[in-house]
Parts: sequence; C-alpha cells; structure tokens
Amino acid sequence: MKTVSSLLNEEWYERYKRISKLNIRSSIYDVTNKCNLRCKGCFFFSSGEHKAAKEQDDINKWKEFIDKEVQRGVNLAILIGGEPTLFMDRVEAFYDRLPTYCATNGQIKVDRERFPDMMVGISLWGDPEVEKKLRGKDTFAISSKNYEGDDYTYYLFTISPRQLGGIEPIVKRIEDHGLKVHMQLLSNDEGVDGFSWTEDQLRQAREEMDEMLIKYPKTVISSHYYHEVLTTQTMLGRKFGWKECPSVSINWDNREPQPKRLIRFIRWASDLETTHRCCTSQTRDCSTCMDGAAHMSWVMVNKRAHMQTTKDLQNWITVYEMFAKLYRFIPW
Repeated sequence: MKTVSSLLNEEWYERYKRISKLNIRSSIYDVTNKCNLRCKGCFFFSSGEHKAAKEQDDINKWKEFIDKEVQRGVNLAILIGGEPTLFMDRVEAFYDRLPTYCATNGQIKVDRERFPDMMVGISLWGDPEVEKKLRGKDTFAISSKNYEGDDYTYYLFTISPRQLGGIEPIVKRIEDHGLKVHMQLLSNDEGVDGFSWTEDQLRQAREEMDEMLIKYPKTVISSHYYHEVLTTQTMLGRKFGWKECPSVSINWDNREPQPKRLIRFIRWASDLETTHRCCTSQTRDCSTCMDGAAHMSWVMVNKRAHMQTTKDLQNWITVYEMFAKLYRFIPW
C-alpha cells in the first residue's frame, strides 16, 4: 500500500508534516452588498447577488452569528462583499474571534493598529489601461500607497487575455512596493469584448505564470501545478465543473455521488441567513469558471487521488503550501 512516508524523501516529508496539522476549515462571508467600485466581470454584481439579501446592520447580530460559526468549527473567515472595508466594525467582529482574511480593492487602508496581523488580499485586474477599462480607474495607484511594504498583504492579480505579454511589468511593480502577488484568471461573466479565453491564450498564460514564479520566487506566491490545473481546468485526467467543485455551500450540495469537498463550507450573504450556491455565483457556468480558490481547493481536498506517484503527491503539497501561505497559516 502506498503511504505518504513511502512516497516522499525526508525533505518532502517534513514539508508534508508542516501542512498536515493545519486542519483548515473555511467559510466565506459577504460583509456588505455595497462597493466603492463597479468592476465589469465582478461576479457579485453581475449575478445580482448584491440583491439576494438585505444586509444586517446590527453589529451585535454579527457578533452572535460569528460566535455560532466558531462553534460550527470554522477556523478561517474569508471576508468579501461588496467592499468589506466600508464596514470596519463588522470586519473587527470577525477579527476578534477567529483568523480572518479580508478581500479588498485596496482603496481604503486597513488600520494596522486595529488589525495588526489580519491578512489582506488586494484585487488587481491588470495594468492601468486594463484597470480603467474593467474597473473605471487605476486602483493600483492608490492601493500600492496604502499598503506599501505591508507584511500581511498581497495582490490577487486576476489575469485577463488583454494582459498577456505584459504580466511581468505588473509583478515587478508589486515587488518594487515590497508586496507579494498571487495570480488567477478572469472569468468573463459579463462578456466584455476581448476578455474571453482561447486555448492558445490559456497556454500562454500558464507559460507566463510559470516564468514569473521562477524569476520572482520571493514575490510570487504560487505553484506550477496550480498553474497547470487552473489553465487546463483538468486534474489527474478529471475536468473541473459542477460535479467536481469542492466549494459548494453544504446546504446547496445535492450532488450524487458526493465529490470530495470543503468540510462544512458555506458562503453566507450579508443578512447572515441567506446562503449562496458556491464561492462565486449561481449564475456562472461551472464549466467556464476560472476561480483560483476553487481550483486550488479542488486539488487540496483530493489528497488521496494524488498518492499514486511521488510527483503527484509533491504537486499536492505545493498547492496546499501555497494556500497556507496566502492565508498566513505558514510563513511566506
């Protein structure tokens, strides 16, 4: 029988032991339905999720809800929106109770005296031209000043076809500001002209992402195997989609047979009662979903399937390490 110890040498086995103890149990929370930007391709607004529930404005209700989530076993709160930093009291309610990650557009600075070690992920969709096209402004000009040199912040760079051939200058700018970067791909939910992927473009994206990881290993938080899975939407011969996705809210999950999934995962709306189908939106066609978190989670929940060869298991380890670094369960 193949075991972890039989497949790995001492160095890789130590890496495995470091992550195997983490037992991460995450859920996602819409902190608000409001945002200070309106980005073309943002699944929250394009799917109408901002209208799915009336947000709870009683901070004591938030605190009671979060306490119940802790009791439910959640040990990582992923805060999205809308724009979470518009309601810092709600963010603080999470931060005071469990490890918290805040996804933000970076236009409002998180007070590090109030949130000294909260992980912050800043959305970035490209160079200034692409950002203005999709988001209405050059967000990097503001966010890079707000977070320069911050040890608990990285950019979540959503690469689009328009950015191919120009990824490195963006990575270099991020490095020059003393920050890290993680890459995913744009799902063109609103059908913006010129922003949908072809197979050739996906191959080029993988090549450029791999190159960035090699050239900027201290800046890029990623994994070559993650790049492969994300750009091919294939893992161990299996195709990503509804029947495979691990990031479906448990109360929406009526799939048979049940796939490997995130344990007790729920994505909550801002009324603290309504739940969404998955980590993105129920209007998205799962077969075209390019969400990076969904794909890395897909790898992570399928450890047993990766225990066929040493290389497969090493690939699994690199993706789990990447996830753990992004949410600061292990150091950069």
